[in-house]
Amino acid sequence: MNLELVINCSPNGGVDIALLSDKKLIELHHEKPDTNFVVGDIYFGMVNKIIPGLNAAFIDVKYEKDAFLHYLDLGPQIKSQLKFIKLLRSNPHTELWPQKSQNEADIEKTGKISQVLNRLQQVVVQVTKEPISNKGPRLTSELSLAGRYVVLMPFENGVSVSKKIIKHEERSRLKKLVYDIKPDNFGVIIRTVAEGQTEEEIETDLKDLLKRWEQLCEQIKTAVPGQKILGESERTLTLVRDLLNENFTGIHVNDSFLYNQIKSYIVKKAPEQEKIVKLYKGNQPIFENFGVDKQIKTSFGKEVNFMGGSYLIIEHTEALHVIDVNSGSIKGKEINQDENALKVNLEAATEIARQLRLRDMGGIIVIDFIDQKSPANKRQVYEKLKEEMKSDRAKHKILPMSPFGLIQITRQRVRPEMAVVTTEKCPTCDGTGEIANSVVIVDEIENRLKYLLTNLNMKSKISMEVHPYLYAYFTKGFFNSIRFKWLFKYKQWIKITPVNSFHFGQYRFINTQGEEISVY
Repeated sequence: MNLELVINCSPNGGVDIALLSDKKLIELHHEKPDTNFVVGDIYFGMVNKIIPGLNAAFIDVKYEKDAFLHYLDLGPQIKSQLKFIKLLRSNPHTELWPQKSQNEADIEKTGKISQVLNRLQQVVVQVTKEPISNKGPRLTSELSLAGRYVVLMPFENGVSVSKKIIKHEERSRLKKLVYDIKPDNFGVIIRTVAEGQTEEEIETDLKDLLKRWEQLCEQIKTAVPGQKILGESERTLTLVRDLLNENFTGIHVNDSFLYNQIKSYIVKKAPEQEKIVKLYKGNQPIFENFGVDKQIKTSFGKEVNFMGGSYLIIEHTEALHVIDVNSGSIKGKEINQDENALKVNLEAATEIARQLRLRDMGGIIVIDFIDQKSPANKRQVYEKLKEEMKSDRAKHKILPMSPFGLIQITRQRVRPEMAVVTTEKCPTCDGTGEIANSVVIVDEIENRLKYLLTNLNMKSKISMEVHPYLYAYFTKGFFNSIRFKWLFKYKQWIKITPVNSFHFGQYRFINTQGEEISVY
């Protein structure tokens, strides 16, 4: 399996990130400029309201809706944390290392939030779920700072190892290693990528997180309610941190600043993979060059095709998502109906696992597979779906297939679902269903080209980007083509490039520096 990240930085500051596995799109992320309330961000909040009926509090973090903090998300050492915050703000010279009170028992799991928090009380909280629909962010007071190899948890003392590290000897080695280097009153979770790493690499990662903790403490001293006091890394660097492994063959980015950021991070964390970071300088848009645009258009929407004529119907409701598997035109001529249904269902399981990850669908998902009579075949489909979803980083649970052929999944939702609209109002006809005559569009292009070459007397080479249909029209016949006639008329060869993402009447002229020439 070869993994690639393709990163498209747009002029407005937004970043689109595509994760490809063997050239197939499996994850898509969009990072808006100046995005707040990202999972992992830490805020200095203030209790706005206590709701005893929900055993929760609403916290003011300067979002349009108050953020939600449940009693069970306070963390077992919330009282020690609150005392530490009070000391930091009252005495600037307070030791920055958390002091866990040995005389203070952990809060009870069945306790009441009113016994711990009061209205207008100041509290440090971390975003665990981004604002979705009309709900504010969900928070926790159990802070964690994620690095490449370890996760640091203040006010704890234990060390735990990722379940994905299976070898007992390696688990024991890592646990002993971390116990020897971690300071008191800090818990540590050892991540999967730490497997096989040296003590020096893990210690460096841990020291970086301890520096971040010190920065956080310094911010707490002077913070005002609602202030973000420590931000999670940009989504791009977070993905690189979480996903980077030996399977990565390329990270392609079209922005030099972000390219340097990523390269610096990889040189620091995984210098042997420095060469996989590449700055894209092609003429085509980066997503089009790597085939991402086409995959986006075919992978989103209500109907998704797979395996020839088979397809999925994906419906979204307020309560759940429903996926219906259809065999379409697939016919089993040489095999019986149950074997044919099994074949389609197994292919569907692979595509469904990809769709859940690609769209970041969360909550309850109900899948209606094609009916099968054989219990063994039903079990095979269930196991196939579980196997395909092993690579999904979101927490999920899959129930066995019901007698009605349904499989139910719950999948963690921490941010809004990635929704890409694959249908749009026609920019050419503006929804009327009628467009300008093709001859008019061609005449318009010729008139503007003549204006540039004759009236403005532009001597530098001009190239043109057009819809593929117009490209075919201008270049058909070569010696008899319109482009060849332009060569005789204007004494200049016009390079024409087809762009699949353009609508029929869209075009633009480009100079030798790759900049668009405005003729309006």
